[in-house]
Amino acid sequence: MLAAYELINCSAGASERVAAALRRIKGVKQAHVVTGLHDVVAYVEAKNLNELTKLIISKIQGTKGVTKTVTCMVVN
Repeated sequence: MLAAYELINCSAGASERVAAALRRIKGVKQAHVVTGLHDVVAYVEAKNLNELTKLIISKIQGTKGVTKTVTCMVVN
């Protein structure tokens, strides 16, 4: 199982809507609106790198209101 934290930037006023939408995506275990450089932090899991890539590119980056993502892979 691979896991990662997604640091997400959103368009103005979209953070709560984006976090709610992300929580409905299979593989997104948690999504929270946060303060600081990013608007939402999500914890995601997938069976392998191919599935994780699809989850991030197709589902998370494809969510309306998402403008930028930074992926931090969990290594331990």
